[in-house]
Amino acid sequence: MTKRATQLFVLIGLAILSAVAVSSAQDELPQHWAYQKLVRPVLPEVKNKDWARNPIDRFVLARLERAGLTPSPEAERAVLLRRVYLDLTGLPPSVKEVDEFLADNSPDAYEKVVDRLLASPHYGERWARPWLDLARYADSNGFVQDSPRMMWMYRDWVINALNSDMPFDRFTTEQLAGDMLPNATIAQRIATGFHRNTLLNQEGGIDIEEARWETLVDRVNTTATVWLGATLACAQCHNHKYDPFSQRDYYRFMAFFDNGEYKVSYRDYFDKNIEEPTLELPAPEQMAKRDALNAEIARLEQQLKTQTPALDVAQTDWERGIVAAQTDWLTLDVSTYSSTGGATLTKLEDKSLLAGGANVENEIYVINTSNRLEKVTALRLELMPDERLPKGGPGRNPYGNCQLSGIELEANGRRIQFKDMAVDNSSGKVEAAKFLKGEQAWVIDATRDSTRIARQAVFVLAEPVAAAELTIRLKQSGRALGQNLGRFRLSVTSASQPLRITNIPARLSHLLAVNAERRTEAQSRELAAHYRSISPELDSARTQLADLRVKLNQLAVPGALVLQERQNFERPSTLFRERGSYLSPGERVYAATPKALPPMPESAPFNRIGLARWLTDERNPLTARVAVNRAWEQFFGRGLVETSEDFGLQSSPPSHPELLDWLAVEFRNPVSQFTVHGSQPQQNANREPRTANWSQKSLHRLIVTSATYRQSSEQNPQSAIRNPQSQSPQSDDPDNRLLGRGPRFRMEAEMVRDTMLAASGLLSRKLGGPSVFPPQPESVWANNYIADKYKESDGADRFRRSLYTFIRRTAPPPGMVTFDATTREICTVRRVRTNTPLQALTLLNDEASFEIARGLAKRMLAEAESKEAASLAKYGFRLCRSRAPKPAELERLVQLYEQQRANFSQNPKAASEVGKSKHADAELAAWTMVANVLLNLDGTITKE
Repeated sequence: MTKRATQLFVLIGLAILSAVAVSSAQDELPQHWAYQKLVRPVLPEVKNKDWARNPIDRFVLARLERAGLTPSPEAERAVLLRRVYLDLTGLPPSVKEVDEFLADNSPDAYEKVVDRLLASPHYGERWARPWLDLARYADSNGFVQDSPRMMWMYRDWVINALNSDMPFDRFTTEQLAGDMLPNATIAQRIATGFHRNTLLNQEGGIDIEEARWETLVDRVNTTATVWLGATLACAQCHNHKYDPFSQRDYYRFMAFFDNGEYKVSYRDYFDKNIEEPTLELPAPEQMAKRDALNAEIARLEQQLKTQTPALDVAQTDWERGIVAAQTDWLTLDVSTYSSTGGATLTKLEDKSLLAGGANVENEIYVINTSNRLEKVTALRLELMPDERLPKGGPGRNPYGNCQLSGIELEANGRRIQFKDMAVDNSSGKVEAAKFLKGEQAWVIDATRDSTRIARQAVFVLAEPVAAAELTIRLKQSGRALGQNLGRFRLSVTSASQPLRITNIPARLSHLLAVNAERRTEAQSRELAAHYRSISPELDSARTQLADLRVKLNQLAVPGALVLQERQNFERPSTLFRERGSYLSPGERVYAATPKALPPMPESAPFNRIGLARWLTDERNPLTARVAVNRAWEQFFGRGLVETSEDFGLQSSPPSHPELLDWLAVEFRNPVSQFTVHGSQPQQNANREPRTANWSQKSLHRLIVTSATYRQSSEQNPQSAIRNPQSQSPQSDDPDNRLLGRGPRFRMEAEMVRDTMLAASGLLSRKLGGPSVFPPQPESVWANNYIADKYKESDGADRFRRSLYTFIRRTAPPPGMVTFDATTREICTVRRVRTNTPLQALTLLNDEASFEIARGLAKRMLAEAESKEAASLAKYGFRLCRSRAPKPAELERLVQLYEQQRANFSQNPKAASEVGKSKHADAELAAWTMVANVLLNLDGTITKE
């Protein structure tokens, strides 16, 4: 056996052993705790039975007792009330609600508050927030243009579903397959917006089918993350390295989503988009206007699509005119040429110049030549393909792309201005005014064309120039390195209409040299379509059509992006992709769930309906575990499984595995309400039995009424393990994983702002409706690709809950991003929680935050029991913190007020600026500064 053959034999053997090892490992993976069958654990025995209020406490206390620890005492009543208000509604209690609770000495006073909060319409708003992170909900498409989209009806559906306590299995089915339910209601169809929240790529030059495939990838990854806590995304390119999911599993899962309706819409050759169904929901009067407008739009669109004999004649004349106009140009025979960046320019036989050598980021080509024409009206720059350039040119970057950022012309040393310009090819729309001002570049994306074509730009002189020595400077500076011109040629004309030659796209210009009878049907159709888009004969129709589309848009017909299954009887399928690449299609695979998990119910069809049933089937061990863990995370700041997005082999183990399983079973199949002194649950006469499966409100009630939740968040010496080497208690549980004290962590971004608005009295409690635009810095939407401007909402909409704030993915609200809100581009299970100086600076100095502080100051002055400084300070403190201030805290606030009052009394101008009043009001300005501090307290933005 040769040495090469021996090596090959060894490699094959290693590959086989590796495959066997992986297969064996995957065979063992289902024994991982997350894949084990869900069974209700027996409640553990504990010593301190009187502490436990419900079964949650038995599991927690048993774990504490094993560690030799004791739980913390119950939190101060005002603190506990604020905690449960924030957790169930996302808003703090009013001072009146705190006083009523403190005065209620009945044994079930707290439970009554909990039930009232669960019935509050603000419950759905608070719990919609984390779900919208999972659903990657936003009000724009994402990517460069990031156009707005109408998605708010889906957000409102989530709020309503949570308020009505829609069972989680139905909540799942309607979002994944509401359109497929028998006699699907409008609300059920709106629910499918869950998977219309994917980013939509509308950039020029994309492969639209690949863009759609990317949305399918996102839907697979999101579904697996949200309901299974599985990193199935890792199997897109290869078998999962750790969890029991194969690449084939991934594409079989994708097949469930690859049977949806969609179409390709065209505006022009390059502007093509994928369109999935939109559900329009107009009011009756809007419907009549919309139908009339749509009928007229359809008539005009048909007119613009119809080729008539008269148009044939006009098109023939137009073609001849362009061909004739090409002869009006004189190619310049350049005499000297150089570059500022070190490129070498070589003149070719056709008088064009070919660039080589250095290819730097900022380059200027300087061309000197003589003009023989008596009157020059325009200058033309041709960009030409060349096989010596990357990908055949015409540019020098690795893909043959280039861009021109500016052009200068001198005649006999005198600077000549341009008044207009046009191009026949560009990767985006080029506006003459912006280009000539240096605000926009002419960008060529050669990868968009199937054939190598020449492009041209024509620059019209502000005044004709006689025969002269010309100097032309071609400026090339951009964000991408080396996007310089590769081969180009210059020419001049004395024509009165020099822009005429750009009236045909570069990709079609070669057809003018082909006799009409020799063109293919497709070529003739495409050329005719272009002529109709510019023909003077159809100017009136195009103008009318544009006006009608504006009127249709102004109707503002509410709509919702939805899913719609294709009407066929075949099992959904998709193509396997080798190495996860769209460009490497393989065999067709059919919809199925991962083999490592229990199979789909026998009665479930292999479509999105069946997938939803499988996710909530009793044999599926993951969905209930994942859901209750996420709920626990919202209450305690950390899930029982810390890696709430990953329940696989690389996940953190659960801190209380039996509690996790008990909650999951109880969530899915609850038993009657219980007392906890026995080993098994028993009926509790104080409440009605709970019989609803998958009830999220019942799960939340169970958690917030537990003794575990009601503990003080302060460090408890009795719950600390003593270090034998130390004389003082040292906690071995700094992260409170054993739950020996109550939760304390900074609130999420939306809750921070909403709490401040509530304290100030400015908060609008209106529910639902279109997204709003609260104050934010003017520059946030200052982007060349964003055409529309940020217009702040007026009136109460200015102070709506943060849930309703318009979210533009490329320019999210900066105040919320500072507090770790996401851009909603992808499914986010866990937000990071940071603590940075920028957060304090935002609350102290941001104009929106200062406006809220001003509102709080006015409320303190208007509602406090007396005008004494101590009374106002105490009232403001309670509005922000719920509890009464301690003497030392009150004293410092009064001192701050007195200091600020003295300062503003001596500085009336500053007082007017702070109070936003024409009249200097030192009192209002001083209390505004105090309010600003109160709203920035750690305790104000912390759930303690």
